[in-house]
Amino acid sequence: MGRKVTVATCALNQWALDFEGNLQRILKSIEIAKHKGARYRLGPELEICGYGCWDHYYESDTLLHSLQVLAALLESPVTQDIICDVGMPVMHRNVRYNCRVVFLNRKILLIRPKMALANEGNYRELRWFTPWSRSRQTEEYFLPRMIQDLTKQETVPFGDAVLSTLDTCIGSEVCEELWTPHSPHVDMGLDGVEIFTNASGSHHVLRKAHARVDLVTVATTKNGGIYLLANQKGCDGDRLYYDGCALIAMNGSIFAQGSQFSLDDVEVLTATLDLEDVRSYRAEMSSRNLAASRVSPYPRVKVDFALSCHEDLLEPLSEPVEWKYHSPAEEISLGPACWLWDFLRRSQQAGFFLPLSGGLDSGATACLVYSMCHQVCEAVKHGSQEVLADVRTIVNQTSYTPQDPRELCGRILTTCYMASENSSRETCNRAGDLAQQIGSHHISLNIDPAVKAVVGIFCLVTGKSPAFAAHGGSSRESLALQNVQARVRMVIAYLFAQLSLWSRGAPGRLLVLGSANVDESLLGYLTKYDCSSADINPIGGISKTDLRAFVQLCMERFQLPALQSILVAPATAELEPLAHGRVSQTDEEDMGVTYAELSVYGRLRKVAKMGPYSIFCKLVYVWKDVCTPRQVADKVKRFFSKYSANRHKMTTLTPAYHAESYSPDDNRFDLRPFLYNTRWPWQFRCIETQVLQLERRQHQALDGVD
Repeated sequence: MGRKVTVATCALNQWALDFEGNLQRILKSIEIAKHKGARYRLGPELEICGYGCWDHYYESDTLLHSLQVLAALLESPVTQDIICDVGMPVMHRNVRYNCRVVFLNRKILLIRPKMALANEGNYRELRWFTPWSRSRQTEEYFLPRMIQDLTKQETVPFGDAVLSTLDTCIGSEVCEELWTPHSPHVDMGLDGVEIFTNASGSHHVLRKAHARVDLVTVATTKNGGIYLLANQKGCDGDRLYYDGCALIAMNGSIFAQGSQFSLDDVEVLTATLDLEDVRSYRAEMSSRNLAASRVSPYPRVKVDFALSCHEDLLEPLSEPVEWKYHSPAEEISLGPACWLWDFLRRSQQAGFFLPLSGGLDSGATACLVYSMCHQVCEAVKHGSQEVLADVRTIVNQTSYTPQDPRELCGRILTTCYMASENSSRETCNRAGDLAQQIGSHHISLNIDPAVKAVVGIFCLVTGKSPAFAAHGGSSRESLALQNVQARVRMVIAYLFAQLSLWSRGAPGRLLVLGSANVDESLLGYLTKYDCSSADINPIGGISKTDLRAFVQLCMERFQLPALQSILVAPATAELEPLAHGRVSQTDEEDMGVTYAELSVYGRLRKVAKMGPYSIFCKLVYVWKDVCTPRQVADKVKRFFSKYSANRHKMTTLTPAYHAESYSPDDNRFDLRPFLYNTRWPWQFRCIETQVLQLERRQHQALDGVD
């Protein structure tokens, strides 16, 4: 009797509403799974339409086209003799559900709706879908005529059920359900389900990979069983990057690990595992078996099909593997670079334009493009025909084969140092050196004539000439003069992005890259509509601290010595006059807050969900060895005053790669107002009361010592 099963899971780079491309990638994954001997194939969440359709889920078109793709899958010879588990939205009795549709040989076996919807952070599933709330119950789903014609079925089971094949039992979890306190796999496992499947649409955040792996290994450690996790990968048209990490586990060990970041659109993992290993693992767990004897049974859908073969004694089994994690710096070098690649190839632009200031942030952004070029060259070297075809389209040369990242970078990245009278020779040199080492097409220009022309219009109309503070002007005048320089740079960046290639006799235009980090965005330490305004920003969700570690990694890994001077240079906007040829302003002095402190405020405000008073109460203890209560109060008040005064800038933030849990992006993630009472009178009074109490107690303690 056969007992060895070969199962497949996959990571697919699906694209919202790209029904044609999504269908082809699903078919390719099924083909690969069959070729590897699998008899069950699991795909990512909502893979047919792409996970990030957002309000397109309301449209009947999305439901219709998903059904048309399902029909194409049912009809395809590729899907014969393998159980296929695909994700799509389904309307049942006028209610939209996020579903798994499981089919075999032109027959739909089960439609399994998601029971716990993701509705926090970047997720809004309750906006579009309804959770199936009737545990262990199914209904009849009346198939649309176009599917009935193919399957010759009028109705199929819809709801919370499991599949009973000739040799095992399979149960579905969908993404969020693995993260809930009482996951379905607990009761399914107790009811004899041996193979658990999880179709995910889980995006990348720095330092998150271990959470997914831990949940799966713990699930199978406590309950025994085989667990398959599929995930979306790549950018499906938004700020999120789905990082793959498909996996297969059994009895607490990992047997197959998918890549976390890669340029491959289709990745299929298979493992051959012995069902008897699950049964013997469970045999000794008396507490589990006692619970299993009391569990309410699941409806079972009988499937006249086996995952194992009769003669499988000599079939080799998969061995456990050690999960390999990337460091945060490596995650940055890979994730945002893959996101940039997806944006570049799908937007059909010819490359990137980056204002390169010679500072850490724009330098890190340049390094991300260079890292992307590295990955493209590696993928081509390893035979990826898709990547080769895409890169040839981008550079508009059908015979081109990229081999050297530096040479490729020269074709697709244009960097530009925009000097003003306030720029130092040092920053100019740093920008030039880095551009030379990564191979970008580099331009140096001077913006002073444009700045003088814009300010000249103001002087002509008003008869007033504003001056920098260093030249006797007020802070209002000085700030306005700084902002003009910053905004002129944005206008020039877009002009060059549109016409730079034209001036060189090449076709196409460039995507403008922004380079404001998450901490500066949080405080609003940027000029609205300056060169922080761009088409996309790969570092907008990354902290200054993590960017430093990433730049250090690039310096060592890619042999870029120019990064050394960028790492040690003080961060500066260079918008005020130089003092004796030297930079007179630094970012941290300007902000009145250090970058390290900003990360702390950011996490407490967003992740820990604290207001000014709670943050003060937390930090007065955490910082007790370095700050007095009065100093902590001043710091917290300064942060919230500046944060709230600048919150309006979040409405115009360039779409950024979402990498950090305290991103201030107000578009979907950080849903807070942008007009505040910046004095925070009630909150600050509460802080002040606490400070006075603490100071009084301190004085009494000192008096007692005397």
